[in-house]
Amino acid sequence: MNTLNSRSSIFKRIPHAISMLFGIIILVTILSYLIPAGTYERIVVDGRNTVVPNSYKTIASTPVGLLDMFKAIPLGFKAAAEIIFIVLAGAIMFGFMDASKAVENAIGTLVKKLGLKNKYLIIVIMTFIYGLLGVTVGYEHNIAMVPIAAILSIALGGDLILAAGISVGAMTIGFGLSPINPYTVGTGHKIAQLPIFSGALLRSMFCLIALSIMAYYNVRYFKKIIKHPNKSLGNGLNIGELSLSKPISEYSMNGKNWMVISVFIIGLLTILYGVFNLDWYINELSAIFLIIALLCGLLSRMSTNTMSETVLKSVSLAAPGAFMVGFATSIKVLMEMGNIGDTISYQLSSLLEGLPLHLSAICMSISQSVINFFIPSGSGQALATLPVMLPLGESLGLNSQITILAFQIGDGLSNLVNPTLGGLIAMLSMCRVPIDRWIRFILPVLIILIGISFLTLTIAVAINYN
Repeated sequence: MNTLNSRSSIFKRIPHAISMLFGIIILVTILSYLIPAGTYERIVVDGRNTVVPNSYKTIASTPVGLLDMFKAIPLGFKAAAEIIFIVLAGAIMFGFMDASKAVENAIGTLVKKLGLKNKYLIIVIMTFIYGLLGVTVGYEHNIAMVPIAAILSIALGGDLILAAGISVGAMTIGFGLSPINPYTVGTGHKIAQLPIFSGALLRSMFCLIALSIMAYYNVRYFKKIIKHPNKSLGNGLNIGELSLSKPISEYSMNGKNWMVISVFIIGLLTILYGVFNLDWYINELSAIFLIIALLCGLLSRMSTNTMSETVLKSVSLAAPGAFMVGFATSIKVLMEMGNIGDTISYQLSSLLEGLPLHLSAICMSISQSVINFFIPSGSGQALATLPVMLPLGESLGLNSQITILAFQIGDGLSNLVNPTLGGLIAMLSMCRVPIDRWIRFILPVLIILIGISFLTLTIAVAINYN
């Protein structure tokens, strides 16, 4: 009992998201005075800046002053403008769908058909569905799917934290550990000149195990808050517009509801086609979200005043999350101002030299987790670190496949709690979950997955995974 109370006390000490990020901003500013500025040479390969191995050199220090520290905040909002807007666009789209009652009726009807007696099975199935979306579709591309989990969770008697576990947790794990992740595995294999997405069996097994743990944890948390509602981490969070307005037995779908849902599904299919065939990304997705919103308003026969009010109401609900995305991105701007990102990568890679083979793979993964807090882009981190890590791995006795696996695990798992990752902050905002509460929820899962990942890396070294 004392251990449980102690752990609860530790979690409660996790600072508010704003305080946490501002603390990191101050830390990075101080580090710009303590860590030498340095840089790797970079060359353009296939339109991307790639690091030249063994090219690190120190440069004149560029410490960040007090004015520049605060200046980095608006510059962070400028750099994150695309992600900030997709948060707003996604909220507007679901605002219109919610106003049409289509989503509420669809979720209510689904629960009615499956029955509340199968609620735990529904949680498991939805966790794997969201995980599969992360594996196959991507990360920010799935932002529009997050509010569906919120409505479903509330309908089943859960809370917004459970909704985040079902959607954000599963998609982050699925995307981060995907055997076909084009940003980490694909980029890494291209740099190492390995067959694209080779070695998929071990990655697939680890990803499946990780998603199974997430599903089990979601059900376990669900049972706990049903039995003890006061233990819900979602207490006090705003569930307005997300809860069902009538008993489950009264739900059904009408013609307008089916048209709105059809427009939404067609929009998602259009996005998938654009992402995989036309190189669409954030701005194109935002545009499709807005088109879906407009069509939903027209199909629901909303007046222009109602549509305008829906837009502003949706934006007001999404504003805190959109703010957090820009605020977090200011950390990346500070790293660039201080020119310390490459130095951190270089020093971490240097620490690996001389370690035993199994331990070097594990420590390489840990170092990638640290770097991920400063370079939260999977492909960006791959391009910045793998040209350095791959030759280092060879000198240590690790083949390229193991080095890329260590990189993927370090990047993918740390994304679960990375406050500088815009996509994570954006999707949590769609669930209206602050990152400090999210960390309290997801930390036990992360600790378990880290242990399994270390075992996976040890096995990979033992069998010379290739």
